[in-house]
Amino acid sequence: MSTELKRYNVEHRYSDAAVYNGVVYVAGQVPETTLDAGIAEQTAEVLAIIDRVLAANRSDKTRILMCQIFLKDISEIGEMNKVWDQWVAAGSKDSPPRATVEAALANPKYRIEIVVTAAQKS
Repeated sequence: MSTELKRYNVEHRYSDAAVYNGVVYVAGQVPETTLDAGIAEQTAEVLAIIDRVLAANRSDKTRILMCQIFLKDISEIGEMNKVWDQWVAAGSKDSPPRATVEAALANPKYRIEIVVTAAQKS
């Protein structure tokens, strides 16, 4: 394992991810193209973004160590969970630890933001 700190997709204020000591720290991912859509569509888009970020950093959803989900409206957790369950294959050995909370998000059109931490593949 490398003790070098690497960053992925560095922007002015943040990076999409940082990798250190075999762990991928993914910044909060939000919808980009589904801003006017419902929670199911936004969730699917954000999970697809997370798949891409993890893949670019030698990881995938089966290696998630922790997930934090922020919902604009906690009453939408059921709809969000339907998409989540398909993504992680609910009940599988790969279901990661997760916290879900209601939060005011940076853009009023965001219904969801997801942060993950994952182990890299060897």
